[in-house]
Amino acid sequence: LPVTANGKLDRRALPAPDYGAVATERGPGSVREEVLCGVFADVLGLSRVGVDDSFFDLGGDSIVSIQLVSRARKAGLVFTPRDVFQSRTVAALAAMAGQVQETAVEPPDYGIGAVPLTPIVHWLRERGGPVEGFHQSMVVRTPAGLTWERLTAGLGTLLDHHDALRLRLRRTGGDWELETMPRGAVNAAEVVTRVETADGLQHEPLCPETGEMVRAVWFDAGPHDSGRLLLVLHHLVVDGVSWRILLPDLAAAVAGKELEPVGTSLRRRAERLTDLAQEPARLDELPLWTGILEGPDPLLGVRPLDAARDTAGTVRHLTLTLPSDRTRPLLTTVPATFHGGVNDVLLTALALAVADWRRRNNRGETTSLLVDLEGHGREDIADGADLSRTVGWFTSLYPVRLDPGTPDWGEVWAGGPDVGRALKLVKEQLRAVPDTGIGYGLLRHLNPGTAPVLAALPTPQIGFNYLGRLETGTEADWTAAPEADGIGGGADDAMPVPHAVEINALTQDGPEGARLSATWTWPAGLFSEDEIQDLAETWFRALDALVTHAERPGAGGHTPSDLTLVSLTQDEIDAFEDELEPGTEWEMSK
Repeated sequence: LPVTANGKLDRRALPAPDYGAVATERGPGSVREEVLCGVFADVLGLSRVGVDDSFFDLGGDSIVSIQLVSRARKAGLVFTPRDVFQSRTVAALAAMAGQVQETAVEPPDYGIGAVPLTPIVHWLRERGGPVEGFHQSMVVRTPAGLTWERLTAGLGTLLDHHDALRLRLRRTGGDWELETMPRGAVNAAEVVTRVETADGLQHEPLCPETGEMVRAVWFDAGPHDSGRLLLVLHHLVVDGVSWRILLPDLAAAVAGKELEPVGTSLRRRAERLTDLAQEPARLDELPLWTGILEGPDPLLGVRPLDAARDTAGTVRHLTLTLPSDRTRPLLTTVPATFHGGVNDVLLTALALAVADWRRRNNRGETTSLLVDLEGHGREDIADGADLSRTVGWFTSLYPVRLDPGTPDWGEVWAGGPDVGRALKLVKEQLRAVPDTGIGYGLLRHLNPGTAPVLAALPTPQIGFNYLGRLETGTEADWTAAPEADGIGGGADDAMPVPHAVEINALTQDGPEGARLSATWTWPAGLFSEDEIQDLAETWFRALDALVTHAERPGAGGHTPSDLTLVSLTQDEIDAFEDELEPGTEWEMSK
């Protein structure tokens, strides 16, 4: 090891650590650890995982953690997504995980019947305009030799197994009601259309008021070649996590296998959210949310968003993708260096990018960014709830205010210390939001006392959604087709746009590695394409700056939210870590 003139370790002469590789050589020491090492490797697409490797340092995120929970349960071990965030490593999770036991479950038909509106459904209702075409879609590869009988039988099993796929919407004026129809109410043969060419796959319109929430178009390529299946689901019944449940289940159902049971039904979850909205702990959050929304948010576009003029039919799209060599450290090196997650990295870069864009375009000098974040909405806030196998639209939408400080821009783009300080600030601002923001929707939409207060406040101009990692471009059956971009979607042309700018980011795991792709959407009347291109490229530039900084000796470190047994300021933590030898662990923080 390199040493200084005084004989101490010369940390500046050490090479930057490679967090993309497996971080430890210590193998499993028990059956539990061996099982979990396999589950970790499976959901993260790795060949091998050590027992001391952190799930998030290896590229995991909150959405993939739900898959981890589901796969572990199937293997006989029980823990929650919250446990994954707190324990992180194979060794720690194996030590605290319970074993699958026979427990009380919902009656088989409990999910059938009236379903209370969840916060995100109320949000859609309040947007106004038509909703018939509001959907998500995927084009998946189907196996050679697939028959009509096997496909419709498998899809029929899927429709009967997942209650959300049988939802029906009733609208009377401004009032909405949701109802889960009985099993067998949706005929799979009537859902699927068979076509002779895969070019320009088109589907029949959805009709949520008659329960037509699912459409499928199958291109049958015959006995020797793989075909394609376009799956179109109304957004009322599906979200990003749901696709990760549906595709493996469809593959299993077509093969004639029995599907794993669903834990908590959509109906039960909706009922529980209504109850939770009245709890004192949630009411205590009201000052937090009002404070976030009452702060400054200078106009980004040439005029304010107009629901009558700025509709889905007027939007433009721009998609940019980072190559795998620039994506990999964003998923591994940077989060590991700062003991955070992928969202901390992406949102720090966004806050920096918007601040710089504002400064250069005379759109306000503030560095504070008000943004609507989408979360998976499956937080562990109800005792005994298990949503790891539940299909539905659970998305939570909540505002956050992010401030990266007042950086020296020359230093920022060089990857200097100001970038690291910005990441630590944003990380702590995100950690200050309780339960990943799910309480905002409860107070905004399900509590009659607090809803008017929050409804009267401004809404963010920017919406951000990170959809996690999705396997694409492979030759595996029942995964996204190689020519597809993952999860697609759309809306009726007359539906009002909710934000001036929306960013939907996704990590595509393909044969050439993981690539970060982001689609920017905006109404044409608010921005030019050159303005959005500039903002999008500035975001990528900020992400590169974070990577440059994280690879420098001495970068990173802990923040106050990492410490559970002591209370220290960021300055105290930084001073303490500066005195530690490299590699020294904070045992007192565990």
